[in-house]
Amino acid sequence: MRLAVDVGGTFIDFVYHDETTGDVRTEKVRSAGTLSGRLIEGIRALGADAASLPTIVHGSTMVLNSIVQEKGARVGLVTTKGFRDVLELARGNRVEIYNLFYKQATPLVPRYLRMEVSERINFRGEIVEVLDERELKAAVEVLVGNGVDSIAVCFLNAYANPEHERAAARFVNEHYPDVFVSISSDIVRERREFERTSTTVLNAFTRPRFSGYLDQVGRRLEEEGFAGALTVMQSTGGITSTEIASRTPVRVVQSGPAGGVIGAMRLSQLIDEANIVVGDLGGTTFDVSLICGGQYSERSDVSINRRPIMQPSIDIVSIGAGGGSIVTVDEEGGLRVGPESAQAEPGPICYGFGGKQITLTDALVTLGYFDPAVYMGGRITLDTKSAEAAINAAIASPLNLSCEQAASGIVRIATTNMAYAIRQVTIERGFDPREFSMLCIGGGCGLFAGGLLDELDFKSVIVPNMPAVFSAWGLLNADYREDVSRTLLTPLDEAGPLLAHAFEEMEERARAALATTTAASIRIERFCEMRYAGQAHTIKVAVPTGDVASSLAGLAGLRARFEEAYARQYRHILAESPLEITAVRLAAIGETGKPQLSEVPARHAADEASLIGTRDIHLGREAERLRFELHDRSRLRCGDRIAGPAVIEEWNSTVIVNPAQQATVDRYGNLMLEKLK
Repeated sequence: MRLAVDVGGTFIDFVYHDETTGDVRTEKVRSAGTLSGRLIEGIRALGADAASLPTIVHGSTMVLNSIVQEKGARVGLVTTKGFRDVLELARGNRVEIYNLFYKQATPLVPRYLRMEVSERINFRGEIVEVLDERELKAAVEVLVGNGVDSIAVCFLNAYANPEHERAAARFVNEHYPDVFVSISSDIVRERREFERTSTTVLNAFTRPRFSGYLDQVGRRLEEEGFAGALTVMQSTGGITSTEIASRTPVRVVQSGPAGGVIGAMRLSQLIDEANIVVGDLGGTTFDVSLICGGQYSERSDVSINRRPIMQPSIDIVSIGAGGGSIVTVDEEGGLRVGPESAQAEPGPICYGFGGKQITLTDALVTLGYFDPAVYMGGRITLDTKSAEAAINAAIASPLNLSCEQAASGIVRIATTNMAYAIRQVTIERGFDPREFSMLCIGGGCGLFAGGLLDELDFKSVIVPNMPAVFSAWGLLNADYREDVSRTLLTPLDEAGPLLAHAFEEMEERARAALATTTAASIRIERFCEMRYAGQAHTIKVAVPTGDVASSLAGLAGLRARFEEAYARQYRHILAESPLEITAVRLAAIGETGKPQLSEVPARHAADEASLIGTRDIHLGREAERLRFELHDRSRLRCGDRIAGPAVIEEWNSTVIVNPAQQATVDRYGNLMLEKLK
């Protein structure tokens, strides 16, 4: 028996899987109030016995939201003398080159909380100047005196030799045990001073809150009798222990969306669909990723609110377009949807929990997408009149529109924003959406399934079984994973012995991190970051097992794989140019058991019909509302075909099939939407 818990900004999703009987139960509660208490509430609602659970897999957007909302600890920085302003100077390049008003992110650590100490290590890891312990003591005393909760330590070239950083951490832990301390050499063992400092500061910024939350969850679970392993999803799509996650929260920035991608990859294997665009629409964001050839793409770093984080992650594009996204009218009279969200508290106006700002959900209920009486299985009764009144007053009247025209405009803008995010991971990277299917997951994505199919002309749009809790189901498919990286700047021709030694050391560390897990077996994946000499950017190249020896054949194989990847990305190679390696990466993956999907039987004469009524919905493209057939998803059977316009509803999600489209039920209960020819 295993339990997955996905804590989002609006709802907490639960999936309970009994591996013996195949029983799958789902639950959903609002992420309002004390999150640990709501988590226990959801477990009880499932009827799950916490004492009998060997494993709980936890996904969360808490770290991401802390960074986005800049709600974290009061942080101090201790760094090498002369490097106090690294955070302020950042990089000289502009991400938005045509934005005349572009500004770098304001450092999370103000200058008076950035302290310098005398010490120096060179790029080879040799100590040039011994750490001045008196200066360190004085710097830490100033920071503690200014009320910092957490200290980030980032010394120059500490990736090559962590001795000075570890000495600083020991001093803080011995003299100020209540102050959290994060050192860069425990988080990033790679060069690039600004990015390394930014990552360490963000770790210090998010650590007290996230660590406290995990401690609180652990205590509450113990009170319920839980004695198993509580694990946390990382940005890489692998799970880790709460001890590691609480120490390095920057590893779990993309924890929430990663579950959906892992679930999507598993589903792609089961339904034999290798190329999938994954769209995850929750209460706060719309997250998009790509599965190409049955494999998701990864990045070696990410950027959140213009703040770089040097941690491996699934490549996910997120925009502020969720069910709770707030709608505003700008100074020019244009409608804006997001990126701010009403979240779980107070939520949309129509929820009746005190929300005052119009959201995407308010527009949807105004247009008739939901039955107000049975929303979320009747747990929330939607107040349509309040939503309509707010839209009329704040949007329709000022813009001289009817209420439905205003609401329709909101939905069209949200759909366009989602389509743009999808184009970012497809067309802008050389992929044709017409060669992909789209997987719609999250509680709200099914509402836009038909619209996105029309907008982007996918092969099909797939709405899986249990779409509202699919990311939680994805957590149950995750393996344990430990990632290790090192800077290794060397010409390829001289790299053989260095590679072998580096990978041996990294594998030992990674296996040690997984030693206490319940993984059935461990496999090792190795990679090199490579480039032509003189270039700035690198390409990540896989190193097959047994190909890291110093033999010339192994190095020639690395060059061939690099040039294949380079040609695929840039359409040419520089055959005569020397190659160099800049970094090496290793992932140790501890394999876990995976839940099986139950198959849906074919329809029999005695089965209840899925058609339960009709619903009039304003799609926005027509002047009047259209009459949609209303189907109960729980009554659908394998092979059923439903022609649009149709609404397919279950207790926690709704799927819209537009006119000239058809939904077909496959053997796993997935809805496959296609255009009628």
